[in-house]
Amino acid sequence: VQLQASGGGLVQAGGSLRLSCAASGRTFINHYMGWFRQAPGKERESVATISGSGGSTYYSDSVKGRFTISRDNVKKMVYIEMNSLEPEDTAVYYCAASRERDWYAGREIERYVYWGQGTQVTVSS
Repeated sequence: VQLQASGGGLVQAGGSLRLSCAASGRTFINHYMGWFRQAPGKERESVATISGSGGSTYYSDSVKGRFTISRDNVKKMVYIEMNSLEPEDTAVYYCAASRERDWYAGREIERYVYWGQGTQVTVSS
């Protein structure tokens, strides 16, 4: 699985951004997908994840109610809509996929084995 993230940029606090992740491969629907982020000097953390069918989602407490993850299995795309952005959301955002048929990947970052290149999100105050 190859992943290509896009959509990052500079936005003012309170603004919105939508990140997109394009996936290759024939088994996209069999992979849990997720968005993760890493801020300078901090460990990479889970932001939001979504099951293959889209029926199960997870959000970190810091983004719950502000971010929405979704996927389009026909287009092999994963999205994250980020609203009410805060300076604390500034980070490099990564799209990642679990191993095929890992139905329990959920929010466990170590279960995501395919990673995109990352896209920078900067929120100014």
